[in-house]
Amino acid sequence: MAREKKRRSGRRSPLAAAALIGAGLMITGGIYAGANAAFAASEPASVTTQVSAEDGQKLFQANCATCHGMSLQGTATGPSLYGVGELAVEFQVSTGRMPLQMQGPQAPQKRPQLTEDQIKNIAAWVQSVAPGPTYPDEKILDGKGDVAHGAELFRINCAMCHNVAAAGGALTEGKYAPPLTKTSALHMYAAMVTGPQNMPVFGDMNLSAQDKRDIISALLFQQKETQVGGMDLGSLGPVSEGLFIWIFGIGALVAITVWITAKSN
Repeated sequence: MAREKKRRSGRRSPLAAAALIGAGLMITGGIYAGANAAFAASEPASVTTQVSAEDGQKLFQANCATCHGMSLQGTATGPSLYGVGELAVEFQVSTGRMPLQMQGPQAPQKRPQLTEDQIKNIAAWVQSVAPGPTYPDEKILDGKGDVAHGAELFRINCAMCHNVAAAGGALTEGKYAPPLTKTSALHMYAAMVTGPQNMPVFGDMNLSAQDKRDIISALLFQQKETQVGGMDLGSLGPVSEGLFIWIFGIGALVAITVWITAKSN
């Protein structure tokens, strides 16, 4: 009887088996996840970033051909893309301006609808069919040009639309020059050589490659520079500054005058 009681008391709980199975699954899953991560890290990165013009043609026909035509010839609702090149495609699609959401004075910037790889594929196909401006040398985008010269060129060629502080500005008929306070170096260059929206094209006869590098360097420097004068008030110059003075400065003087008059009476 004593041995039988001992055997009964030594039985395992029904939850022990479930706990052992769960522990085994967790250990197996951890080993598998670690091995999978190590295998993925050992694979070359070029495998996942291969550009395919053939895939780009399919993506173009599905997302762009309605307005621009199956062969880039353009339609009544969209211009021809002959000669725009891969750089214009990358700029328009990666900034979300294309595909166009609705007709209007200007295509607004929004979240892109396609992935980076899909955009590169479409750009590669357009470049293969109708070549145009392509990606610049990395040196132009490095931000190490002459900042002072670039700022001078920007004031002469760009500030009348984009504002001297690159904060953007209004144009006619509902159009506008977008702010450049967060624009990447590649998209600055792309805008200069492709002339998107209402912007003119700045070819090498207008601005040399070094001039473009200097302008990009000045804008990148301005993006990183802190406002030492306090509030920038939108960097819109005398308009916002004058409005601030009228509302707060003169308003405060009027309030003080009324208070003094009331106290004297």
